[in-house]
Amino acid sequence: MLNRIHPLAGTLALLTIPAFWMATVLSETFGETATVIAVKTAIPWGFLILIPALAATGGSGVVLARERSGALVERKRRRMAFIAANGLLVLVPSALFLSFKAQAGELDGVFFGVQALELLAGAVNLVLLGLNLRDGRRLGSIPRNRP
Repeated sequence: MLNRIHPLAGTLALLTIPAFWMATVLSETFGETATVIAVKTAIPWGFLILIPALAATGGSGVVLARERSGALVERKRRRMAFIAANGLLVLVPSALFLSFKAQAGELDGVFFGVQALELLAGAVNLVLLGLNLRDGRRLGSIPRNRP
């Protein structure tokens, strides 16, 4: 069962992050102020999908990795630790801050500075999740260690 949950949850997370990222870039590049406010207000609600998907991915990955060892597994572990820290320490606080600023109509220099940080941190997490997906697919083709 975990062999199915892990890739499905990971794929959901991997699709959610670029959706947030593209909605932000497109709204701020081509949209009006009302569109930016709507997008920045909606993104924290998207955490109701993203955070459980990441938790399911991480939790199932930890359980699946108990049966594995090697460089690929260790790289995935290190990446997930960074992804989680980046999300909890940078992305979630940034998204909440930007949502509050947008709802207050304060699309100022501070807003756009934090927005740049959020886009960079989101891109980093997206790349790291993509690398984990690649390595997970490789692990799927390697027989498991049997005691």
